[in-house]
Amino acid sequence: MKKQEIDHILVKMLDAYREVSDLNFTVGKPMQVESAGELVPIEIRNSIKPLTPFQTEVMALNLINQDRRLTETMLRTGSCDLSYSLPGKARFRVNIFSQGGNFSIVCRKLESKIPTIEERGLPKSLYQIAKEKNGIVFVTGATGSGKTTSLAAILDDINERRSVHIVTLEDPVEYQHPHKKATFNQRELGMDYDNYANGLRAALRQAPKVILVGEMRDRETVEIGLSASETGHLVLTTLHTTDAGATINRILGMFPNEDEQQIRIRLADSLRWIVCQRLLPKIGGGRVASFEILGTSLRIKDAILNGEAEGKTFHDIMEAGNAFGMITFDQHLVSLYEQGQITQETAMAYASHRGNVGRGIDMIKSARGEATTDISKLEIDRAYNKMI
Repeated sequence: MKKQEIDHILVKMLDAYREVSDLNFTVGKPMQVESAGELVPIEIRNSIKPLTPFQTEVMALNLINQDRRLTETMLRTGSCDLSYSLPGKARFRVNIFSQGGNFSIVCRKLESKIPTIEERGLPKSLYQIAKEKNGIVFVTGATGSGKTTSLAAILDDINERRSVHIVTLEDPVEYQHPHKKATFNQRELGMDYDNYANGLRAALRQAPKVILVGEMRDRETVEIGLSASETGHLVLTTLHTTDAGATINRILGMFPNEDEQQIRIRLADSLRWIVCQRLLPKIGGGRVASFEILGTSLRIKDAILNGEAEGKTFHDIMEAGNAFGMITFDQHLVSLYEQGQITQETAMAYASHRGNVGRGIDMIKSARGEATTDISKLEIDRAYNKMI
């Protein structure tokens, strides 16, 4: 299989549906694309055929393109990451992995246009994050929830306003930022550095003001990231956690018990923001992002230092912290429902506390003059207390 044939297949798959986010090649299934959160089969050359082990292996080897490092990584760990370009059409983040002795491939389509906070309708708190001069910011959520897009929007805002040196450590480089006011040096894992910890350690000698770390994967990277934030750098990074409280607990859980108090002190001083994201099905098709945002405050610092307590949980503090740019998932779900972007069923399904979301939706319905219950008739049971 030649590069032209691979490019032809990828172009056909991209053009098959609107809003294609991923291309999936799995043995026993036809070629598939993910559109609006669902996998759908693709017809190429007027047939939908399950892929054979030989076909996925040939495609995987062509994508690796005799790269010795990728081949060694694939054989040693069972998977490898790379980037692939369709000139003038799209770029992909590709993961090739072994399952049951066969190769599978997932290609994530990367946006070519740098997103902005305003265009994407992201929370205004992200403008405040872009103004931070030091500290550490975590953007969290499941794979494919839009973490990289939010970070790219924050970096673009910095790029528009500040003449600073920005170093990014990515796996692979997704958004290619142009030099505007800021100067960008974007480094790719495997090509420019061997692991995040070493890349981050080297970045401290490259005189940046802002450092983007693609993912905090281990204790060593977190420790160096905290050190960087303590020495006047703004560190932006991601974690795979579900909400703000879980993010703080994950960081603390990376360290042994004897170091916990010291890490609590360092985290309380260094933490600036935690932005958590989830993608929800949108009315009319497509998806919309829901956010939970935790900012720093005296109450947050106290909860990090001394742990959560009754009435002093991170959720409680965020719920009362709207004036400081904080918001909970539940509050944002109610807001999305009020804007007509999601249904009541979606809001309830993704709620952290269903009672809170239910009450918020009932208040919106009451204000609109809509019914808040399906009970249609109430009357007094006059015979209830009568003696029989």
